[in-house]
Amino acid sequence: MRIALAQIDTTVGDLTGNRALIADAYRAAAARGAEVVLFPELALPGYPPMDLLLRGDFVEACAGSLDKLAREITGPPAIVGTVRRNAAARGRLLHNTAALLARGQVESFHDKVLLPNYDVFDEERYFEPGGAVAPAAIAGRRVGIAICEDFWSGAKALRMRYARDPVRELRAAGAEIFLCPSASPYHAARPAEREQVFQAVAREHDASIAVANLVGGNTELIFDGGSFLVTRAGVAAEAARFAPDLLIVESGGARGAAAARPRGAPAAESAADEMAQALVLGIRDYYRKCGFKSAVLGLSGGIDSAVAAVLACDALGKDAVHGVAMPSRYSSEGSLRDAKALAANLAIDLRVVSIEPLFTAALESLRPVFGDAPPDTAEENLQARIRGLLLMALSNRFGGLVIATGNKSELAVGYCTLYGDMCGGLAPLGDVSKMDVYRIAALPRYRSSIPQASVDKPPSAELRPNQTDQDTLPPYPLLDEILRLYVEEERSVAEIISRGFEEGVVEQTARMVEWSEYKRRQAPPVLRVTSKAFGIGRRMPIARSMGE
Repeated sequence: MRIALAQIDTTVGDLTGNRALIADAYRAAAARGAEVVLFPELALPGYPPMDLLLRGDFVEACAGSLDKLAREITGPPAIVGTVRRNAAARGRLLHNTAALLARGQVESFHDKVLLPNYDVFDEERYFEPGGAVAPAAIAGRRVGIAICEDFWSGAKALRMRYARDPVRELRAAGAEIFLCPSASPYHAARPAEREQVFQAVAREHDASIAVANLVGGNTELIFDGGSFLVTRAGVAAEAARFAPDLLIVESGGARGAAAARPRGAPAAESAADEMAQALVLGIRDYYRKCGFKSAVLGLSGGIDSAVAAVLACDALGKDAVHGVAMPSRYSSEGSLRDAKALAANLAIDLRVVSIEPLFTAALESLRPVFGDAPPDTAEENLQARIRGLLLMALSNRFGGLVIATGNKSELAVGYCTLYGDMCGGLAPLGDVSKMDVYRIAALPRYRSSIPQASVDKPPSAELRPNQTDQDTLPPYPLLDEILRLYVEEERSVAEIISRGFEEGVVEQTARMVEWSEYKRRQAPPVLRVTSKAFGIGRRMPIARSMGE
Protein backbone atom coordinates (compact mmCIF):
# COMPACT_ATOMS: atom_id res chain seq x y z
CA MET A 1 0.00 0.00 0.00
CA ARG A 2 1.31 3.44 -0.96
CA ILE A 3 0.58 5.73 1.98
CA ALA A 4 1.01 9.50 2.12
CA LEU A 5 1.72 10.94 5.57
CA ALA A 6 0.54 14.54 5.34
CA GLN A 7 2.33 16.35 8.15
CA ILE A 8 0.65 19.76 8.23
CA ASP A 9 0.78 22.79 10.51
CA THR A 10 -2.80 23.67 11.43
CA THR A 11 -4.22 26.63 13.32
CA VAL A 12 -6.80 26.01 16.04
CA GLY A 13 -10.21 27.22 14.95
CA ASP A 14 -9.21 28.15 11.39
CA LEU A 15 -11.51 25.75 9.60
CA THR A 16 -11.14 27.46 6.24
CA GLY A 17 -7.36 27.62 6.43
CA ASN A 18 -7.01 24.08 7.75
CA ARG A 19 -9.31 22.74 5.06
CA ALA A 20 -7.16 24.46 2.43
CA LEU A 21 -4.00 22.91 3.90
CA ILE A 22 -5.61 19.48 3.84
CA ALA A 23 -6.84 19.91 0.26
CA ASP A 24 -3.44 21.11 -0.97
CA ALA A 25 -1.61 18.21 0.68
CA TYR A 26 -4.20 15.78 -0.65
CA ARG A 27 -3.72 16.95 -4.23
CA ALA A 28 0.06 16.72 -3.90
CA ALA A 29 -0.19 13.20 -2.46
CA ALA A 30 -2.60 12.06 -5.17
CA ALA A 31 -0.23 13.40 -7.83
CA ARG A 32 2.52 11.23 -6.33
CA GLY A 33 0.45 8.09 -6.59
CA ALA A 34 -0.74 7.70 -3.00
CA GLU A 35 -3.40 5.06 -2.42
CA VAL A 36 -4.45 6.66 0.88
CA VAL A 37 -3.62 10.03 2.47
CA LEU A 38 -3.34 10.18 6.25
CA PHE A 39 -3.65 13.45 8.17
CA PRO A 40 -2.98 14.25 11.86
CA GLU A 41 -5.42 14.03 14.75
CA LEU A 42 -8.04 16.80 14.78
CA ALA A 43 -6.45 18.25 11.65
CA LEU A 44 -9.64 20.04 10.61
CA PRO A 45 -10.46 21.96 13.84
CA GLY A 46 -6.81 22.20 14.94
CA TYR A 47 -5.29 20.72 18.07
CA PRO A 48 -6.00 21.32 20.89
CA PRO A 49 -9.35 23.08 20.33
CA MET A 50 -10.05 23.17 24.09
CA ASP A 51 -13.29 24.94 25.05
CA LEU A 52 -14.09 25.83 21.46
CA LEU A 53 -15.60 22.35 21.58
CA LEU A 54 -18.21 23.58 24.06
CA ARG A 55 -19.58 25.95 21.44
CA GLY A 56 -22.32 24.40 19.38
CA ASP A 57 -21.73 26.76 16.47
CA PHE A 58 -18.10 25.65 16.23
CA VAL A 59 -19.03 21.97 16.21
CA GLU A 60 -21.62 22.60 13.50
CA ALA A 61 -19.05 24.53 11.49
CA CYS A 62 -16.66 21.56 11.76
CA ALA A 63 -19.35 19.27 10.35
CA GLY A 64 -20.05 21.66 7.48
CA SER A 65 -16.36 22.04 6.72
CA LEU A 66 -15.90 18.26 6.66
CA ASP A 67 -18.73 17.89 4.15
CA LYS A 68 -17.11 20.50 1.90
CA LEU A 69 -13.78 18.75 2.18
CA ALA A 70 -15.30 15.34 1.42
CA ARG A 71 -16.61 16.60 -1.90
CA GLU A 72 -13.00 17.33 -2.94
CA ILE A 73 -11.83 13.78 -2.17
CA THR A 74 -12.50 12.11 -5.52
CA GLY A 75 -9.23 10.21 -5.94
CA PRO A 76 -7.55 8.11 -3.27
CA PRO A 77 -9.30 8.03 0.12
CA ALA A 78 -8.20 10.38 2.88
CA ILE A 79 -8.31 10.00 6.66
CA VAL A 80 -8.89 13.34 8.38
CA GLY A 81 -8.99 14.03 12.10
CA THR A 82 -12.04 15.98 13.25
CA VAL A 83 -14.88 15.98 15.81
CA ARG A 84 -18.40 14.65 15.51
CA ARG A 85 -21.46 14.60 17.70
CA ASN A 86 -22.13 11.57 19.87
CA ALA A 87 -25.37 10.05 18.56
CA ALA A 88 -25.98 8.07 21.75
CA ALA A 89 -28.47 9.28 24.32
CA ARG A 90 -25.86 9.28 27.08
CA GLY A 91 -22.27 10.33 27.52
CA ARG A 92 -20.36 13.39 26.48
CA LEU A 93 -21.59 15.20 23.43
CA LEU A 94 -18.64 14.68 21.10
CA HIS A 95 -16.23 12.11 19.72
CA ASN A 96 -12.64 12.73 18.75
CA THR A 97 -12.73 10.95 15.41
CA ALA A 98 -10.98 10.13 12.16
CA ALA A 99 -13.22 10.51 9.12
CA LEU A 100 -12.58 8.23 6.16
CA LEU A 101 -13.36 10.29 3.07
CA ALA A 102 -13.75 8.63 -0.34
CA ARG A 103 -15.74 9.08 -3.53
CA GLY A 104 -16.82 12.58 -2.55
CA GLN A 105 -18.40 11.63 0.76
CA VAL A 106 -17.76 10.60 4.37
CA GLU A 107 -17.66 6.82 4.26
CA SER A 108 -17.07 6.08 7.95
CA PHE A 109 -15.96 7.47 11.29
CA HIS A 110 -13.37 5.86 13.54
CA ASP A 111 -13.65 7.26 17.05
CA LYS A 112 -10.81 7.55 19.52
CA VAL A 113 -11.21 5.01 22.30
CA LEU A 114 -8.55 5.99 24.84
CA LEU A 115 -8.88 9.58 26.01
CA PRO A 116 -5.81 10.97 27.80
CA ASN A 117 -6.61 12.97 30.88
CA TYR A 118 -3.19 13.73 32.37
CA ASP A 119 -0.39 16.24 31.92
CA VAL A 120 -1.44 18.68 29.15
CA PHE A 121 -4.37 16.53 28.05
CA ASP A 122 -7.96 16.81 29.23
CA GLU A 123 -9.91 14.99 26.54
CA GLU A 124 -12.39 13.51 28.99
CA ARG A 125 -13.67 17.06 29.46
CA TYR A 126 -15.02 17.01 25.92
CA PHE A 127 -15.15 13.55 24.37
CA GLU A 128 -16.94 10.26 24.79
CA PRO A 129 -14.75 7.18 24.21
CA GLY A 130 -15.38 5.27 21.01
CA GLY A 131 -17.34 2.03 21.09
CA ALA A 132 -16.72 -1.12 19.08
CA VAL A 133 -13.91 -0.90 16.51
CA ALA A 134 -13.71 -2.41 13.04
CA PRO A 135 -11.16 -2.30 10.22
CA ALA A 136 -11.84 -0.30 7.07
CA ALA A 137 -11.37 -1.59 3.52
CA ILE A 138 -8.78 0.56 1.73
CA ALA A 139 -6.98 -0.37 -1.50
CA GLY A 140 -7.87 -4.00 -1.02
CA ARG A 141 -6.48 -4.15 2.51
CA ARG A 142 -8.12 -4.40 5.92
CA VAL A 143 -6.86 -1.29 7.70
CA GLY A 144 -7.08 -0.53 11.39
CA ILE A 145 -7.58 3.20 12.01
CA ALA A 146 -6.80 4.22 15.59
CA ILE A 147 -5.99 7.66 16.96
CA CYS A 148 -2.81 8.58 18.85
CA GLU A 149 -3.42 7.47 22.46
CA ASP A 150 -5.10 4.28 21.26
CA PHE A 151 -1.58 2.96 20.57
CA TRP A 152 -0.24 3.96 24.01
CA SER A 153 -2.39 1.66 26.15
CA GLY A 154 0.60 -0.32 27.38
CA ALA A 155 3.15 2.48 27.65
CA LYS A 156 4.84 2.41 31.04
CA ALA A 157 5.45 6.16 30.96
CA LEU A 158 1.73 6.96 31.23
CA ARG A 159 -0.05 7.69 34.48
CA MET A 160 -3.02 5.79 33.20
CA ARG A 161 -4.17 2.18 33.21
CA TYR A 162 -6.62 1.60 30.41
CA ALA A 163 -9.26 -1.11 30.42
CA ARG A 164 -9.17 -1.52 26.63
CA ASP A 165 -6.56 -2.04 23.95
CA PRO A 166 -8.09 -0.78 20.68
CA VAL A 167 -5.16 -1.96 18.55
CA ARG A 168 -5.49 -5.51 19.86
CA GLU A 169 -9.23 -5.37 19.19
CA LEU A 170 -8.64 -4.20 15.62
CA ARG A 171 -6.02 -6.88 15.04
CA ALA A 172 -8.43 -9.54 16.32
CA ALA A 173 -11.04 -8.17 13.89
CA GLY A 174 -8.68 -8.74 10.98
CA ALA A 175 -6.69 -5.51 10.59
CA GLU A 176 -3.55 -6.16 8.52
CA ILE A 177 -1.99 -2.70 8.74
CA PHE A 178 -2.57 0.32 10.98
CA LEU A 179 -2.96 4.02 10.23
CA CYS A 180 -2.63 6.49 13.10
CA PRO A 181 -3.66 10.15 13.02
CA SER A 182 -1.58 11.69 15.83
CA ALA A 183 -1.12 14.96 17.70
CA SER A 184 1.71 14.03 20.03
CA PRO A 185 3.26 17.19 21.53
CA TYR A 186 6.98 17.61 21.80
CA HIS A 187 9.15 17.60 24.87
CA ALA A 188 12.73 16.53 25.31
CA ALA A 189 13.07 12.77 24.78
CA ARG A 190 9.49 12.44 23.52
CA PRO A 191 10.36 11.67 19.86
CA ALA A 192 12.49 8.68 20.86
CA GLU A 193 9.88 7.50 23.36
CA ARG A 194 7.14 7.81 20.72
CA GLU A 195 9.06 5.64 18.27
CA GLN A 196 9.79 3.06 20.96
CA VAL A 197 6.10 2.80 21.88
CA PHE A 198 4.96 2.33 18.30
CA GLN A 199 7.74 -0.13 17.51
CA ALA A 200 6.69 -2.21 20.51
CA VAL A 201 3.11 -2.27 19.22
CA ALA A 202 4.27 -3.16 15.69
CA ARG A 203 6.37 -5.98 17.09
CA GLU A 204 3.57 -7.27 19.32
CA HIS A 205 1.08 -7.44 16.45
CA ASP A 206 3.55 -8.17 13.64
CA ALA A 207 2.09 -5.30 11.65
CA SER A 208 3.18 -2.05 10.03
CA ILE A 209 1.96 1.25 11.51
CA ALA A 210 1.91 4.55 9.62
CA VAL A 211 1.76 7.60 11.89
CA ALA A 212 0.92 11.11 10.68
CA ASN A 213 1.94 13.44 13.50
CA LEU A 214 1.03 17.08 13.77
CA VAL A 215 3.68 19.76 13.36
CA GLY A 216 3.70 23.37 14.55
CA GLY A 217 3.14 25.49 17.62
CA ASN A 218 -0.29 26.02 19.16
CA THR A 219 -0.04 28.35 22.16
CA GLU A 220 2.11 26.54 24.76
CA LEU A 221 2.35 23.25 22.90
CA ILE A 222 4.87 22.49 20.16
CA PHE A 223 4.39 19.55 17.81
CA ASP A 224 7.55 18.22 16.22
CA GLY A 225 6.13 16.22 13.33
CA GLY A 226 8.52 13.37 12.60
CA SER A 227 5.70 11.29 11.06
CA PHE A 228 6.90 7.76 10.40
CA LEU A 229 6.30 4.24 9.18
CA VAL A 230 7.30 1.57 11.68
CA THR A 231 7.47 -2.21 11.37
CA ARG A 232 8.53 -4.92 13.76
CA ALA A 233 12.09 -4.24 12.57
CA GLY A 234 12.01 -0.55 13.46
CA VAL A 235 11.34 2.79 11.83
CA ALA A 236 11.47 2.41 8.06
CA ALA A 237 10.85 6.03 7.10
CA GLU A 238 10.52 9.33 8.91
CA ALA A 239 9.33 12.79 7.87
CA ALA A 240 11.02 16.07 8.69
CA ARG A 241 11.14 17.36 12.24
CA PHE A 242 9.75 20.78 13.18
CA ALA A 243 8.53 21.51 9.64
CA PRO A 244 5.60 20.51 7.41
CA ASP A 245 6.29 17.55 5.15
CA LEU A 246 4.64 15.04 2.86
CA LEU A 247 6.17 11.60 3.18
CA ILE A 248 5.19 8.77 0.81
CA VAL A 249 5.83 5.28 2.13
CA GLU A 250 5.29 1.82 0.72
CA SER A 251 4.06 -0.83 3.10
CA GLY A 252 4.11 -4.45 2.09
CA GLY A 253 1.94 -5.58 4.97
CA ALA A 254 2.82 -7.09 8.28
CA ARG A 255 6.47 -7.79 7.55
CA GLY A 256 7.54 -5.90 4.44
CA ALA A 257 7.93 -2.13 4.33
CA ALA A 258 10.07 0.26 2.34
CA ALA A 259 10.27 4.03 2.11
CA ALA A 260 9.94 6.05 -1.05
CA ARG A 261 12.75 8.13 0.42
CA PRO A 262 15.01 7.52 3.42
CA ARG A 263 14.44 9.02 6.86
CA GLY A 264 14.09 12.72 6.22
CA ALA A 265 14.64 14.00 9.72
CA PRO A 266 18.30 14.87 10.26
CA ALA A 267 19.35 14.14 13.79
CA ALA A 268 19.77 17.15 16.04
CA GLU A 269 23.35 17.96 16.91
CA SER A 270 22.47 17.83 20.60
CA ALA A 271 19.59 18.07 23.02
CA ALA A 272 20.15 21.84 23.08
CA ASP A 273 19.95 21.98 19.28
CA GLU A 274 16.66 20.08 19.30
CA MET A 275 15.32 22.35 22.04
CA ALA A 276 16.30 25.43 20.03
CA GLN A 277 14.55 24.07 16.93
CA ALA A 278 11.39 23.53 18.98
CA LEU A 279 11.53 27.02 20.46
CA VAL A 280 12.05 28.67 17.07
CA LEU A 281 9.00 26.86 15.70
CA GLY A 282 6.98 27.73 18.80
CA ILE A 283 7.86 31.43 18.59
CA ARG A 284 7.23 31.63 14.85
CA ASP A 285 3.83 29.98 15.02
CA TYR A 286 2.73 31.87 18.12
CA TYR A 287 3.35 35.18 16.40
CA ARG A 288 1.95 34.08 13.05
CA LYS A 289 -1.20 32.48 14.41
CA CYS A 290 -1.88 35.35 16.82
CA GLY A 291 -1.43 37.89 14.02
CA PHE A 292 1.62 39.72 15.41
CA LYS A 293 4.22 40.92 12.91
CA SER A 294 7.09 41.87 15.21
CA ALA A 295 8.62 41.37 18.63
CA VAL A 296 10.07 43.78 21.18
CA LEU A 297 12.26 42.70 24.07
CA GLY A 298 14.52 44.22 26.66
CA LEU A 299 18.24 43.64 26.10
CA SER A 300 20.08 43.75 29.41
CA GLY A 301 23.44 42.54 28.17
CA GLY A 302 22.86 39.24 29.98
CA ILE A 303 22.65 35.71 28.67
CA ASP A 304 18.85 35.25 28.91
CA SER A 305 17.90 38.27 26.82
CA ALA A 306 20.67 37.42 24.35
CA VAL A 307 19.36 33.89 23.81
CA ALA A 308 15.76 35.12 23.59
CA ALA A 309 16.89 37.60 20.93
CA VAL A 310 18.75 35.09 18.76
CA LEU A 311 15.82 32.68 18.91
CA ALA A 312 13.39 35.47 17.99
CA CYS A 313 15.56 36.48 15.03
CA ASP A 314 15.73 32.88 13.90
CA ALA A 315 11.95 32.59 14.15
CA LEU A 316 10.78 35.96 12.86
CA GLY A 317 13.69 37.47 10.94
CA LYS A 318 15.94 40.29 12.10
CA ASP A 319 13.72 43.04 10.69
CA ALA A 320 10.87 41.94 12.95
CA VAL A 321 12.87 42.00 16.21
CA HIS A 322 13.35 45.24 18.14
CA GLY A 323 15.62 45.52 21.16
CA VAL A 324 15.39 48.01 24.00
CA ALA A 325 18.21 48.71 26.46
CA MET A 326 17.00 50.40 29.63
CA PRO A 327 19.99 51.29 31.82
CA SER A 328 19.71 52.59 35.36
CA ARG A 329 22.17 53.90 37.96
CA TYR A 330 23.08 50.30 38.76
CA SER A 331 23.69 49.15 35.18
CA SER A 332 27.33 48.53 34.37
CA GLU A 333 28.94 50.02 31.31
CA GLY A 334 29.69 46.52 30.18
CA SER A 335 26.02 45.55 30.17
CA LEU A 336 25.06 48.37 27.82
CA ARG A 337 28.08 47.63 25.67
CA ASP A 338 27.09 43.95 25.45
CA ALA A 339 23.49 44.83 24.54
CA LYS A 340 24.75 47.10 21.74
CA ALA A 341 27.17 44.42 20.51
CA LEU A 342 24.41 41.81 20.41
CA ALA A 343 22.12 44.12 18.45
CA ALA A 344 24.93 44.91 16.00
CA ASN A 345 25.78 41.22 15.56
CA LEU A 346 22.15 40.39 14.86
CA ALA A 347 21.60 43.51 12.74
CA ILE A 348 18.49 44.44 14.74
CA ASP A 349 17.58 47.93 15.81
CA LEU A 350 18.23 48.92 19.41
CA ARG A 351 16.63 51.78 21.31
CA VAL A 352 18.34 53.00 24.46
CA VAL A 353 15.85 54.43 26.95
CA SER A 354 17.23 55.28 30.38
CA ILE A 355 14.92 54.47 33.27
CA GLU A 356 16.77 56.86 35.58
CA PRO A 357 14.40 59.88 35.24
CA LEU A 358 11.33 57.70 35.92
CA PHE A 359 13.07 55.87 38.77
CA THR A 360 14.11 59.13 40.41
CA ALA A 361 10.60 60.56 40.05
CA ALA A 362 9.05 57.42 41.50
CA LEU A 363 11.40 57.47 44.49
CA GLU A 364 10.52 61.09 45.14
CA SER A 365 6.81 60.33 44.93
CA LEU A 366 7.19 57.43 47.37
CA ARG A 367 9.50 59.22 49.81
CA PRO A 368 6.64 60.48 52.05
CA VAL A 369 5.38 56.90 52.30
CA PHE A 370 8.68 55.01 52.46
CA GLY A 371 10.30 57.51 54.81
CA ASP A 372 13.91 56.85 55.77
CA ALA A 373 13.71 53.07 55.54
CA PRO A 374 16.78 51.59 53.85
CA PRO A 375 16.26 50.47 50.22
CA ASP A 376 15.15 46.87 49.73
CA THR A 377 13.30 44.78 47.16
CA ALA A 378 10.64 47.48 46.81
CA GLU A 379 13.14 49.80 45.15
CA GLU A 380 14.67 46.92 43.18
CA ASN A 381 11.34 45.79 41.80
CA LEU A 382 10.37 49.37 41.03
CA GLN A 383 13.14 49.43 38.43
CA ALA A 384 11.97 46.19 36.85
CA ARG A 385 8.40 47.50 36.71
CA ILE A 386 9.49 50.72 35.05
CA ARG A 387 11.21 48.64 32.39
CA GLY A 388 8.03 46.64 31.94
CA LEU A 389 6.05 49.86 31.62
CA LEU A 390 8.39 51.13 28.89
CA LEU A 391 8.31 47.86 26.95
CA MET A 392 4.52 47.78 27.02
CA ALA A 393 4.36 51.42 25.94
CA LEU A 394 6.55 50.65 22.93
CA SER A 395 4.38 47.62 22.19
CA ASN A 396 1.27 49.79 22.25
CA ARG A 397 2.81 52.46 20.06
CA PHE A 398 4.48 50.26 17.43
CA GLY A 399 2.51 47.03 17.65
CA GLY A 400 5.20 44.46 18.50
CA LEU A 401 4.38 41.77 21.03
CA VAL A 402 6.71 41.85 24.04
CA ILE A 403 8.87 38.78 24.68
CA ALA A 404 9.53 38.05 28.36
CA THR A 405 13.12 36.84 28.67
CA GLY A 406 13.10 35.01 32.01
CA ASN A 407 14.12 31.35 32.23
CA LYS A 408 12.53 28.38 33.98
CA SER A 409 14.94 28.43 36.92
CA GLU A 410 13.95 32.00 37.78
CA LEU A 411 10.25 31.39 37.16
CA ALA A 412 10.34 28.29 39.35
CA VAL A 413 11.65 30.04 42.45
CA GLY A 414 10.01 33.42 41.88
CA TYR A 415 13.25 35.23 41.06
CA CYS A 416 11.30 37.55 38.81
CA THR A 417 9.13 40.64 39.19
CA LEU A 418 5.40 40.72 38.58
CA TYR A 419 4.55 43.50 36.11
CA GLY A 420 8.29 43.94 35.55
CA ASP A 421 10.50 41.42 33.76
CA MET A 422 7.47 39.10 33.66
CA CYS A 423 5.68 41.50 31.29
CA GLY A 424 5.02 40.19 27.83
CA GLY A 425 2.85 38.10 25.58
CA LEU A 426 5.14 35.05 25.38
CA ALA A 427 7.87 33.54 27.56
CA PRO A 428 9.90 31.37 25.17
CA LEU A 429 12.51 30.51 27.82
CA GLY A 430 9.99 29.83 30.58
CA ASP A 431 10.56 26.07 30.28
CA VAL A 432 14.32 26.35 29.66
CA SER A 433 16.58 25.95 32.69
CA LYS A 434 19.44 28.40 33.22
CA MET A 435 22.01 25.78 32.28
CA ASP A 436 20.09 24.95 29.10
CA VAL A 437 20.12 28.66 28.25
CA TYR A 438 23.91 28.47 28.29
CA ARG A 439 23.81 25.30 26.17
CA ILE A 440 21.66 27.00 23.53
CA ALA A 441 23.98 30.02 23.55
CA ALA A 442 26.88 27.69 22.81
CA LEU A 443 25.30 26.28 19.62
CA PRO A 444 27.47 27.08 16.57
CA ARG A 445 24.75 29.07 14.80
CA TYR A 446 24.30 31.39 17.80
CA ARG A 447 27.76 31.47 19.36
CA SER A 448 29.17 34.23 17.14
CA SER A 449 26.19 36.55 17.73
CA ILE A 450 26.27 36.49 21.53
CA PRO A 451 29.04 38.57 23.13
CA GLN A 452 31.38 36.39 25.14
CA ALA A 453 31.02 38.73 28.09
CA SER A 454 27.31 37.91 28.27
CA VAL A 455 28.27 34.26 28.68
CA ASP A 456 31.13 34.80 31.11
CA LYS A 457 29.73 37.38 33.52
CA PRO A 458 27.99 36.23 36.73
CA PRO A 459 24.22 36.47 36.20
CA SER A 460 22.80 39.62 37.77
CA ALA A 461 19.55 41.59 37.73
CA GLU A 462 21.63 44.75 38.38
CA LEU A 463 18.99 46.26 40.65
CA ARG A 464 21.44 47.15 43.43
CA PRO A 465 25.21 47.64 43.65
CA ASN A 466 27.33 44.52 43.01
CA GLN A 467 24.28 42.26 42.89
CA THR A 468 24.47 38.70 41.54
CA ASP A 469 21.80 36.01 41.32
CA GLN A 470 23.86 33.79 43.59
CA ASP A 471 23.39 36.26 46.44
CA THR A 472 19.85 34.90 46.69
CA LEU A 473 19.84 31.55 44.92
CA PRO A 474 21.91 28.37 45.09
CA PRO A 475 24.42 28.02 42.22
CA TYR A 476 22.48 27.36 39.03
CA PRO A 477 23.94 23.89 38.31
CA LEU A 478 22.76 22.77 41.75
CA LEU A 479 19.46 24.66 41.59
CA ASP A 480 18.60 23.25 38.17
CA GLU A 481 19.19 19.68 39.25
CA ILE A 482 16.97 20.10 42.33
CA LEU A 483 14.28 21.76 40.20
CA ARG A 484 14.44 18.97 37.64
CA LEU A 485 13.78 16.41 40.35
CA TYR A 486 11.14 18.46 42.17
CA VAL A 487 9.21 19.92 39.23
CA GLU A 488 9.76 17.61 36.26
CA GLU A 489 10.12 14.27 38.04
CA GLU A 490 7.80 15.35 40.88
CA ARG A 491 10.05 13.88 43.55
CA SER A 492 9.37 14.71 47.18
CA VAL A 493 11.71 16.81 49.29
CA ALA A 494 12.66 13.68 51.26
CA GLU A 495 13.47 11.74 48.07
CA ILE A 496 15.70 14.52 46.79
CA ILE A 497 17.55 14.81 50.10
CA SER A 498 18.07 11.04 50.09
CA ARG A 499 20.03 11.44 46.85
CA GLY A 500 22.68 13.41 48.68
CA PHE A 501 21.48 17.00 48.30
CA GLU A 502 21.82 19.32 51.28
CA GLU A 503 18.62 19.32 53.32
CA GLY A 504 18.42 23.08 53.84
CA VAL A 505 18.97 23.87 50.16
CA VAL A 506 16.30 21.41 49.03
CA GLU A 507 13.77 22.66 51.55
CA GLN A 508 14.46 26.29 50.67
CA THR A 509 14.10 25.56 46.95
CA ALA A 510 10.81 23.71 47.44
CA ARG A 511 9.42 26.57 49.53
CA MET A 512 10.35 29.12 46.87
CA VAL A 513 8.69 27.01 44.17
CA GLU A 514 5.43 26.68 46.07
CA TRP A 515 5.31 30.27 47.32
CA SER A 516 5.77 31.57 43.77
CA GLU A 517 2.73 29.86 42.30
CA TYR A 518 0.69 33.09 42.35
CA LYS A 519 3.36 34.77 40.23
CA ARG A 520 3.40 32.02 37.65
CA ARG A 521 -0.38 32.16 37.33
CA GLN A 522 0.10 35.70 36.00
CA ALA A 523 3.04 34.90 33.71
CA PRO A 524 2.87 34.91 29.89
CA PRO A 525 2.33 31.60 28.11
CA VAL A 526 5.40 29.36 28.31
CA LEU A 527 6.56 27.24 25.36
CA ARG A 528 6.74 23.64 26.58
CA VAL A 529 9.99 21.81 25.86
CA THR A 530 10.34 19.57 28.93
CA SER A 531 8.15 16.86 30.37
CA LYS A 532 6.70 19.30 32.94
CA ALA A 533 6.35 22.94 32.02
CA PHE A 534 4.68 25.63 34.07
CA GLY A 535 1.23 26.17 32.59
CA ILE A 536 -1.57 23.84 31.53
CA GLY A 537 0.41 20.69 32.33
CA ARG A 538 1.09 21.64 35.96
CA ARG A 539 -1.96 22.73 37.93
CA MET A 540 -1.11 23.59 41.50
CA PRO A 541 -3.29 25.43 44.01
CA ILE A 542 -2.19 28.92 44.98
CA ALA A 543 -3.86 29.04 48.39
CA ARG A 544 -2.53 25.94 50.14
CA SER A 545 -0.80 24.75 53.26
CA MET A 546 2.94 24.19 53.10
CA GLY A 547 2.81 21.82 56.06
CA GLU A 548 2.78 18.03 56.00
